[in-house]
Amino acid sequence: MAEFAYEARARTGELKKGTIEADDEDGVMNKLRAMQLSPTKVKKKISIKGFKLGSGVSIKDLVTFTRLFATMIDAGLPIVQCLDILQGQTENRNFSGVLKDVKAHVEQGATFSDALRRHPKVFDALYCNLVQAGETGGILDTILSRLAVYAEKNVKLQRQVRGALVYPSVVLVIFAAVLGILLGWVIPSFKNIFKDLGAEDELPKLTQMVIAASEFFIGHILMVFIFLVAASVAVAWSYKRPNIKRIYHKMFLHLPVIGNVLRKIAVARFTRTLGTLLSSGVPILDALDIVAKTAGNLVVEEGIQYTRQKISEGKNMAGPLLETNVFPPMVVQMVGVGEQTGALDAMLNKIADFYEDEVDVAVGALTSLIEPVMMVGLGGTVGVVLIAMYLPIFSLAGKIKAQ
Repeated sequence: MAEFAYEARARTGELKKGTIEADDEDGVMNKLRAMQLSPTKVKKKISIKGFKLGSGVSIKDLVTFTRLFATMIDAGLPIVQCLDILQGQTENRNFSGVLKDVKAHVEQGATFSDALRRHPKVFDALYCNLVQAGETGGILDTILSRLAVYAEKNVKLQRQVRGALVYPSVVLVIFAAVLGILLGWVIPSFKNIFKDLGAEDELPKLTQMVIAASEFFIGHILMVFIFLVAASVAVAWSYKRPNIKRIYHKMFLHLPVIGNVLRKIAVARFTRTLGTLLSSGVPILDALDIVAKTAGNLVVEEGIQYTRQKISEGKNMAGPLLETNVFPPMVVQMVGVGEQTGALDAMLNKIADFYEDEVDVAVGALTSLIEPVMMVGLGGTVGVVLIAMYLPIFSLAGKIKAQ
């Protein structure tokens, strides 16, 4: 199907503009007449494919929209009217355009969930499937409220992931910058001072080692830069290869300290997403497929897909989860209890609450651990350089005093 822009007049004489999908112009005419509109202008839209960075819609925009939409639906307003109001209220032009398109397709007879699926960068598979479940079950307002809560908790998890990964990276960058300044500028300045004082041949071993390291750094700085750039490009290239990406993801989960935090985040995300889907009436096989795609880690995704396959063969969830060696035994046992009692969705949400609190504690402990390591590392490096540079000065001062 192609997309056409149209202008048409309603029976009241009002001019309406919008877009519509059809096989050809005749199909557009038929659809407009079915909507009791008299077409005056129809033109096929030219689709230009190119690079697009993100959707331009923030999680905050999505959460606000979802909460307000749920309130309006609960108050009995029609979907089209809700979309019209929210489209006019949002300050984000990108999101306003998305809502306008969703409204147009709902007016043309599409379901709300199908209209949302036209914008996968804004409304992901989880969002659209939950909305579809809400439409089918007649509980769209309840589903949207759950979606808003889920989105808020997901934002919190994303911040914790950034806190677990970005903070150590920033520390390493700062350490490298300080080391580069010492080797490239500070030590050469002291070297010139020693040369002017004629003490180059009588320097202590520690000072000679530090100056040699500085000379090597300055003499090979271009090679060091090229190596770092090449290494970065190689890592970025290899990360796009599924087999190598899986190795990275497995390594992340087994890193000291950080790996434990990432594993807890994965458990919290898995249980929260699956619990939300199941409590909203999404079938378990469909729910697991969606959860796997939003796992954020290939090892975890493979574990969930393995569990889904075993469930499709008639097995329960707890056994396959334990076989994956991804999820802690306590989580598997609680899932088993949830299956036996018929309250799996409630149990999954309880596990998510517990692990989200655990992630808070773990990220705080990680930050507390890295800060002293950073101070010791930077302080130790600067201290060694200072001692190495001032040792000859103390030696010269002692000789001058003795004379």
